[in-house]
Amino acid sequence: MAEQKPSTAIEAVESGLAAQGYIASRQIATAVYLSQQIEKPILVEGPAGVGKTELAKAIAAWRGKKMIRLQCYEGLDEAKALYEWKYAKQLLYTQILKDKLGEVLGGAQTLHAALDQLHDFGDVFFSKEFVEPRPLLQALEQPGGCVLLIDEIDKSDAEFESLLLEILSDFQVTIPELGTVSAITPPTVILTSNSERDLGDALKRRCLHLHIGFPEQRLEERIVESRVPNISQTLRRQMVGFIHEIRSLDLKKLPSVSETIDWARVLVLLQASELDTEIVKDTLNVLLKYEADIEAATPQVTTFIAKAARSNVFG
Repeated sequence: MAEQKPSTAIEAVESGLAAQGYIASRQIATAVYLSQQIEKPILVEGPAGVGKTELAKAIAAWRGKKMIRLQCYEGLDEAKALYEWKYAKQLLYTQILKDKLGEVLGGAQTLHAALDQLHDFGDVFFSKEFVEPRPLLQALEQPGGCVLLIDEIDKSDAEFESLLLEILSDFQVTIPELGTVSAITPPTVILTSNSERDLGDALKRRCLHLHIGFPEQRLEERIVESRVPNISQTLRRQMVGFIHEIRSLDLKKLPSVSETIDWARVLVLLQASELDTEIVKDTLNVLLKYEADIEAATPQVTTFIAKAARSNVFG
């Protein structure tokens, strides 16, 4: 059987993601294809709400893999991200050992022999059965592989990045008491960032870089059509055109794709057939999350609706 051409394989990625409701650009599909071929994580950057997290979910659903998510935050450490010891179980083990100490040391004729026997039990104390795996270790232990989503890495401390380097480069982690744990099947790793802080060069070198910005109008229309199939073509074009006009304003938070989808659902719920000034003003809070932004956009509503209508006619 002839090897599949890269262009055909990339198209297959687009189709596979689309089947899960994720409409990917060619750039996104190419990054997903390359990540799989060279076993390299993808660092996905871009504004909030443009589909970074949804990409990981769609990849997992398309490939039929479990998705393991690590939500990053300030102060995240290895006890929450990698592993921690089952302290209650260790304490119970200690109590049992204490109660059975006579039996354990019964055959020891010297102090040295007794210490050797206790040392053997101490090794069990820090064995795999006392480890509580957290998301990173869980991902390495999946027999059939998985999709590991390290979400909003920019919200974690810079020091946390060092913990990830071994996993991102070699799909393994070193636990002092147990040694090196390598992935049974390398996971597909997706890291997302809203660019709240600059990430280290060491982390970036280990990843493919993918920036997802606001989509161009036709792609965004396809996204809306996929997520809100019962919206009319006319209304879909008008509302996406209107949102692109809104994004030209200097706002605190521009509406993202997630707000576009929410607004489409709201307009369908309100049985709108086309945009008009009244319904836009009544639902502008679905698009914009700050009162100052709503106040800045409101005077432009009529103008933007007219522009969106004209682009719909000539589109």
